[in-house]
Amino acid sequence: MRKIFLAITLVLGLLITSCGNKREGKPKVLVFSKTMGFKHASIPTGIAAIQKLGAENGFEVDTTKNSDHFNEDNLKQYSAIIFLSTTMNVLDHKQEAAFERYIQSGGGYIGVHAATDTEYDWGWYTKLVGAQFLSHPAGTPEADFIIKDKNFIATKHFAEDVWHRADEIYNYKNINPDVNILMTVDESTYEGGKNGENHPFAWYHEYDGGRAFYTGAGHTDETYGEEAFLKHLLGGIQYAIGENAKLDYSKATTQIPPDVDRFSKITLAEGEFFEPTEMTILANNDVLIGQRRGEILRYNAETQEITEIAKLSVYDKTLHTPGVNAEEGLMGLQKDPNFESNHWIYIYYAPSGDLSVNRLSRFLYVDGKFDLASEQKILDVYSDREICCHTGGSIAFGGDGLLYLSTGDNATPFNEKGEKYVNNGYAPLNDNPGHEQYDARRSSGNTNDLRGKILRIKMNEDGSYDIPTDNLFPVGTEKTRPEIYTMGHRNPYRISVDPKNNYLFWGEVGPDARGDSLDTRGPRG
Repeated sequence: MRKIFLAITLVLGLLITSCGNKREGKPKVLVFSKTMGFKHASIPTGIAAIQKLGAENGFEVDTTKNSDHFNEDNLKQYSAIIFLSTTMNVLDHKQEAAFERYIQSGGGYIGVHAATDTEYDWGWYTKLVGAQFLSHPAGTPEADFIIKDKNFIATKHFAEDVWHRADEIYNYKNINPDVNILMTVDESTYEGGKNGENHPFAWYHEYDGGRAFYTGAGHTDETYGEEAFLKHLLGGIQYAIGENAKLDYSKATTQIPPDVDRFSKITLAEGEFFEPTEMTILANNDVLIGQRRGEILRYNAETQEITEIAKLSVYDKTLHTPGVNAEEGLMGLQKDPNFESNHWIYIYYAPSGDLSVNRLSRFLYVDGKFDLASEQKILDVYSDREICCHTGGSIAFGGDGLLYLSTGDNATPFNEKGEKYVNNGYAPLNDNPGHEQYDARRSSGNTNDLRGKILRIKMNEDGSYDIPTDNLFPVGTEKTRPEIYTMGHRNPYRISVDPKNNYLFWGEVGPDARGDSLDTRGPRG
């Protein structure tokens, strides 16, 4: 008898817990239909159809094109969010974070048709919606849609395995392999398919704490009058609503970024620099600044004073070619990731003298003293001198400790006097003898040259370096330099590496041309 009583108590406890977690009243969904690209004419018809589904099936429907509604206080009232043929970038970074937190807390998502033509640079959303739009054939061809799963709520109403109908049929890229495919389209029944035998058209999955459903249908007004489609869409909405449970924001992991006005800009120094190129910030908030003409300056955070602590002898102007603007000198400066224990500062500079190179070296900086005599030479990059332009020269470290160095193409982008064929703002590609400075293929396009590249190496304690295993060319590959990580650059002047995931970013001083000439000359700026 006691066991029976315990069992009844346990069941009642579970029921009370379940009921306590459920929202009061009817489920609410939000239809979001903002477009920043193509706007589907069927959106108003789709909104009306979803409102009718809600009225007939016990859920409330709110609608908006206003992305400001994507904040935590507003989103938490909804059991599911419907992206109805949204296009391109529709949310800013704070709104994206709020939506991620909504899903992580147990929210639901429904994507309809062009929802895959949305937020291409937001990887989290691509995984949520399940794919990205690639292309589509012209018009709305008739095709056979194959039902792959008749047990799921959004497809259980189909009696037949084939649903023959007309629609705008998307081809997809970056398909999430973890989605559960509900429906495919038979590419043999129409022209223009790009996804092969298993061309997905509708799917669902659990993702990052929430539930997501997508259907490729919904392009035309007529679609929202199809009984089979409406049942299909209703099932997806009901799946995303789930148990209509309250959201649990304790499970959210994404952080809301602070408002811009939370940051304040303070001028530390003004009018005391001449051609500064790169800086590095030390643990005590002192700042070391490199200047192109060779000076290394220190901003003392305690005294708020700037002093010159070293000066390298650099090649910073042409010696025999008047009127030509040389851009070399001291081009890059960065502290070692373990600076607090090893005191190394890395410099990329053009040493004066007869050797025509740009050099990566490191120097000891201890207790405010920059020791020029401690130089350890790491890598020389050959460079033609007495010409202009494009040096690159930025140094950065990844979170894994690998060193990145950018180099320019060491080529002149301007029109050459007396030549029949000139650059006109496009990439310099003159390979006639004696005109090498006007040919970036000798540098940027050359696998056996370090110019026009971003290099990546693994520093050793003794100042030597090893090659990471996944650089562009494996060690020993003929006619290549293994230090090359990316190539084909014009002037990747400053670079940055995200320390969390080691993504490499750079600012490319690109071609000056105002229009594309892809068949003959190259891209616009």
